[in-house]
Amino acid sequence: MNALLLTTALKTIPNPQMLVNVVRLRVKQLALGHRPLVMSVPGTGLTDVALAEIIDQKLSFELTPEISANADGSAAPAAVLPFPTTPSAKVKKAA
Repeated sequence: MNALLLTTALKTIPNPQMLVNVVRLRVKQLALGHRPLVMSVPGTGLTDVALAEIIDQKLSFELTPEISANADGSAAPAAVLPFPTTPSAKVKKAA
């Protein structure tokens, strides 16, 4: 992995954890046979190809609505749903 590509990609996606996940998923796609979105020299590693795609803004990310930020910038917690119960379940009492 090229350190120069990594620092340049961090300017596009400033959150290192998000960058790792985007690169990880793209490397997985490239390993499965998907075509690269940028031209690269033969022998270039899949990680470098994924970072080059991010730098050229061919790849991006989007937060899901459950993880969207509040007005103050903090992450909003996801709604907790109650576990469904069946009406036929009998409650056993302790002895």
